[in-house]
Amino acid sequence: MPLLGAHQSIAGGYYKAVDAAAEFGMDCVQIFTKNNNQWRAKPLTDKDVSLFQERLKTTGVGHPCSHMSYLINLASPKDELWNKSIDAVVVELERAEALGLEGAVMHPGSFVTSSEQEGLDRIAAAIDQIHQQTENFKTQIWLETTAGQGSNLGFRFEQLAYLLDQVQEGERLGICVDTCHIFAAGYPLIKKKEYQSTMAEFDNVIGLDRIRAFHLNDSKCEFGSRKDRHENIGQGFLGLEPFRHLLNDPVFQDRPMYLETPKAEEDGIPLDQINMETLRKLCKA
Repeated sequence: MPLLGAHQSIAGGYYKAVDAAAEFGMDCVQIFTKNNNQWRAKPLTDKDVSLFQERLKTTGVGHPCSHMSYLINLASPKDELWNKSIDAVVVELERAEALGLEGAVMHPGSFVTSSEQEGLDRIAAAIDQIHQQTENFKTQIWLETTAGQGSNLGFRFEQLAYLLDQVQEGERLGICVDTCHIFAAGYPLIKKKEYQSTMAEFDNVIGLDRIRAFHLNDSKCEFGSRKDRHENIGQGFLGLEPFRHLLNDPVFQDRPMYLETPKAEEDGIPLDQINMETLRKLCKA
């Protein structure tokens, strides 16, 4: 059976995210280790770490990871933002390492006023600096596939492959595949043959062994839209079939898959619960 989880809030304490995941019968959990829309980070305490790790042990929830701040842009042509982003990623990794997280998901970056090539080279140079400052860390950077909105990089498999190859310690990087994003970027997933073709292309360009995790999101926007708009499972342009293909793919039964779908309620039932039940029903016994 695939490992299913979701992004959970740390409001009230990091351990609360684990409790929420356990409440919905989840296998894994993703968190922000700080406010994702601020540069500042409140210091982690020993209590934060011990309670979080204790809850992981007692609940059986595993494969904890984080998502880095949306302010970070390692592709920025502006030196001030580029250096600030490097410092921010180091802080994100230090926090993730302290909490015992397997990975920290990061959007590769946006080249803005430069070029695709210049942006990719800026990212690779930044990651080399970050790796030097986080030597011997167990927590990895997981580069996320993007929808390709604006000047965002990481929406073509070739761009991610270039980064894995250019970074001096490329073995310390992994990939997080977002279903909404790759669909919006123009990789078909709906028909079984389309799903197989897209995964074969990923394997040929990058290698399926580099996938560390998945984000499971339906898409509010159509195929190839290059727009990043998440929708509840089965309620967007992806529908149910891509998730059926992925959840039952024997290659990925050991990879954690995290929902990043809306956090409201429907008829008093949390959408996390509804989305999890939808996914579980798609899994073959």
